[in-house]
Amino acid sequence: MFLGEGEGLKAMHATRSVRIPEVYSYGDDGTGSYLVTEFLNIGGRSSDEELGRRMAQMHLAVPLHEEARAGKFGFVVDNTIGGTPQPNPWTDDWVAFFRDHRLGHQLRLAGDAALTDAAGPVLERMGRLFEGVEVRPSILHGDLWSGNISSSDGEPAIFDPACYYGHHEAEWGMSWCAGFTPAFWKGYRELVPKDPGFDGRRDLYLLYHYLNHLNLFGSGYRGQCASLLGALGKRLR
Repeated sequence: MFLGEGEGLKAMHATRSVRIPEVYSYGDDGTGSYLVTEFLNIGGRSSDEELGRRMAQMHLAVPLHEEARAGKFGFVVDNTIGGTPQPNPWTDDWVAFFRDHRLGHQLRLAGDAALTDAAGPVLERMGRLFEGVEVRPSILHGDLWSGNISSSDGEPAIFDPACYYGHHEAEWGMSWCAGFTPAFWKGYRELVPKDPGFDGRRDLYLLYHYLNHLNLFGSGYRGQCASLLGALGKRLR
């Protein structure tokens, strides 16, 4: 987990956008694992508009890793989303990556036959949601909810990531518990305009995190998973 977090923090820090704690060292000395980072004086939340602008700058930045600069999706290491393993093999095609290593992975962990059956047509046809949209690898925080957002000396700061290179819109899969205001979206959209079809793809990205919550916290999240699958199934008929 420290390996994944350390590499994720380094990839975000390299964009020089949002305030990210610099990573000094991580490893395992035989008695325990450790991660040493810069101390940030964090507290409260800075300007939402500035946070949105900085997140856009992060998503637009040239990737740190050569594979992502070459157009591949994934990350240099597998990591975790909460306590759930998150596989990140380098993959040429975004739809295949998100289908197999995000939604498919979570569905296999859930082992829920009804959800898996409902997901079948969605996974088969989800490429339709990306027709006419250029998807380029952006470094994503990957778990951007309110508990991972703060400020440091007046600057927007984010931490505790589940990083990988993916479609910038996938960042908003946790928006249901991030508290993004209209000011946030104003700052973000100044640099990254809303692409056609965003609303349909947003359900796809929400589904990943609801499935993860189902796997982490239990059946209380099953209803949201079923509802999103139903909406996506109707859209993709």
